[in-house]
Amino acid sequence: MLVDSMPITIYGIKNCDTMKKARAFLDKHKVDYAFHDYKSAGIERGKLEGWAKKVGWETLLNKAGTTFKKLPDKDKEGLTEKKAIALMLAQPSMIKRPVLELPGGKLLVGFKPEQYAAAVKIG
Repeated sequence: MLVDSMPITIYGIKNCDTMKKARAFLDKHKVDYAFHDYKSAGIERGKLEGWAKKVGWETLLNKAGTTFKKLPDKDKEGLTEKKAIALMLAQPSMIKRPVLELPGGKLLVGFKPEQYAAAVKIG
């Protein structure tokens, strides 16, 4: 598989269906990875800010999820990167899942089997 000192880490929430699909895909293809459950282990501000710089906070913020939809309108209006990061830190379930961190600093947000296959050199 990948010979690199930086491991693959998948970030998300254990009981999320998309997370289960992504982890099943990695397991099926015998990809070594670490799992970080940000519901139980939290997420660092610096990590979130770094991701936002790479993929954009709009990509990271899960606006389709129940947690975001239940927010008061005042919290959903006039979103900025700073406000979005504060919301995601306060309620990590608002972070789109999964976030796959790969060697070399590559980042995939969400799960698409073909993207994962290309990223972890399967096939």
